[in-house]
Amino acid sequence: MTVLVGFVPNPFGEAALTAGVAEARRREEPLLVVNMSRDDVLADAHRAGEGELARVRRDLDELGLTSEVRRIEEGNDPSEVLLEVAGEVDASVIVIGLRHRSPVGKLLLGSSAQRILLDAACPVLAVKPA
Repeated sequence: MTVLVGFVPNPFGEAALTAGVAEARRREEPLLVVNMSRDDVLADAHRAGEGELARVRRDLDELGLTSEVRRIEEGNDPSEVLLEVAGEVDASVIVIGLRHRSPVGKLLLGSSAQRILLDAACPVLAVKPA
């Protein structure tokens, strides 16, 4: 089994990464960090640059964790991609960063986090930055 982290290059992604490391250590499982970039937009704020992903790899290596960092660039729905990867690797838990959204924002825009929470076949740990 594997601890799966949905990573974005912002404080929410960093919070998810920190919690994912703690979960991987606690469960004594490998860690898979996934960064997803939508293929239907030219500039995606959720896309981590190569430098950012290299930093994450270095940090995980320094911690001595069995880990992998993947960028996935196919697909339009990050929640769908994360759920597919969770099934492929038999994830024991999915760790995601969660941001506050107003009730109107949830109604109009939907929520990737909500879809992951509702559709995941494994537990989901949703964290916020300190």
